Amino acid sequence: MSLKAQIQQERVPKHVAVIMDGNGRWAKKQGKMRMLGHNEGVESVRDILEAAGEIGVENLTLYAFSIENWNRPKFEVDSLMSLLIRTLKKEIERLMKKNVQFLAIGDHNLLPKNARKNLEECIEMTSGNTGIRLVVALSYGSRNEITNAAKCIAEDVAQGKLKPEQVNEQLISNYLYTASIPDPELLIRTSGEYRISNYLLWQIAYTELYFTDTLWPDFRREDFFKAILDYQSRERRFGKTSEQINDNK
Repeated sequence: MSLKAQIQQERVPKHVAVIMDGNGRWAKKQGKMRMLGHNEGVESVRDILEAAGEIGVENLTLYAFSIENWNRPKFEVDSLMSLLIRTLKKEIERLMKKNVQFLAIGDHNLLPKNARKNLEECIEMTSGNTGIRLVVALSYGSRNEITNAAKCIAEDVAQGKLKPEQVNEQLISNYLYTASIPDPELLIRTSGEYRISNYLLWQIAYTELYFTDTLWPDFRREDFFKAILDYQSRERRFGKTSEQINDNK
């Protein structure tokens, strides 16, 4: 039986988040420049997006470029921005054909004007699509996101729009970039690193974590299905006991 056929449809996570790690190391192993690894990583994005849509994942969030990545060598940053623009222009037809809604989270004021323009156009063009939602975390950092949310809440309290006693977990969630997106049930990180890397820190409070040694350019649909099956083998208790979970079934 294929891996896909083993997946329990009723237990497919509605939201899967991915830290796409290992592009540079993949290129180095091939004796190539780092950017060729990033280019090959785009192929993995296509494959995983299609696989996720096939099994009923509703939201796929990919960590594409962190706030900290701005500190990389200028040549690599400029090349990544160029790759972003080329990919958006190239993929828009595919996204429309596959009924994919495209969204992006992060501090996009830091992006070059042409990259920001292409990003906004892609979001607008796919806004009416009703299939899987592809969310790209771009110029994103979770501490930055939470800090901005805190500032906005403080401003609204100071202006009398909010009372301090109204501030609770749900309200804070509503001020985050992901306000319209459910928290991920599964987070996948490739390349063998065991870090969260400032990614969705608030949102992954009860997310199942899956780590694999596979480098992102080599991570394809069968690897994705393995991660889903691993997720489905776990018991999600949310602080309760196994007995409580089983009694409620």
